[in-house]
Amino acid sequence: MGRLSVNLCGIELSNPVIPASGTFGYGYEFAELYDINCLGTFSFKGTTREPRFGNPTPRIAECTAGMINSVGLQNPGVDAVITEELPKLKKCFNKPVMANVSGFSVEDYAYTCEKLGAEPQVGWLEVNVSCPNVHGGGMSFGTNPEAAAEVTRAVRSVTKKPIIIKLSPNVTDIVSIAKACVDAGADGISLINTLLGMRIDLKTKRPVIANKMGGFSGQAIFPVALRMVYQVASAVNVPVIGMGGVSSAEDVIEMMLAGATAVEVGAKNLIDPFASRDIVASLERTMDRYGIDNLRDIIGGAHNG
Repeated sequence: MGRLSVNLCGIELSNPVIPASGTFGYGYEFAELYDINCLGTFSFKGTTREPRFGNPTPRIAECTAGMINSVGLQNPGVDAVITEELPKLKKCFNKPVMANVSGFSVEDYAYTCEKLGAEPQVGWLEVNVSCPNVHGGGMSFGTNPEAAAEVTRAVRSVTKKPIIIKLSPNVTDIVSIAKACVDAGADGISLINTLLGMRIDLKTKRPVIANKMGGFSGQAIFPVALRMVYQVASAVNVPVIGMGGVSSAEDVIEMMLAGATAVEVGAKNLIDPFASRDIVASLERTMDRYGIDNLRDIIGGAHNG
């Protein structure tokens, strides 16, 4: 085990850096730019039972220190992911990959997780109950402890792969939802997904995004994400994956001190396609700067004393 390695739900990662779902495609697109095996793993594009075209355009709005997106889970559907995307990924990535799953019913989640969980390449199922960009699903499951637990139980019943529930920050009490998911069988919690935001065009006097609102991500949300990771990590006894505005090795270390076992990098990948690679490359010298010998030793360190 190297000084960067961590154990995520029983699977060893060479380092804790994970590009977040929706910002890294199915991996092979980035493999054209660099060897993506330098990453701990990555979470591939959110997958649903059936193909989805996504939301109407425009879907993106710029804002200070971040962006708002309303892509709406555009993806080819689980069958196409298994038959077309995973074989291409296998040619360029030799580590277990994290499958991100979304749904519009409990049955959708169970169906898609069962299919992806049967794939040897899939190491973890990151179950997204927190997408703010779709109607009739997604975040509606993640804003209620009972609904989030129901999805967790359904997924737990169809797979033995580690289940990581991805939570929404658009709630009043994220700890109660995290606890409900763990009690229902979750092996880990990832947070936060995007905040809900919007922009208005001063010339047209209308919302910039066709869907009116979308997911606010980027460096501006890092303090909110850090706070929620700290709260959840102190309340559950399973690994936590921290994300939200992470853009540097320093941010990774700060998230781990708050209690994260691994850290996802999201919007920064859309600004700089080499961001995750460069964060991994700079981790050891950043650790040296702060007197850190091993990343495993700092997980939850901010809770001590």
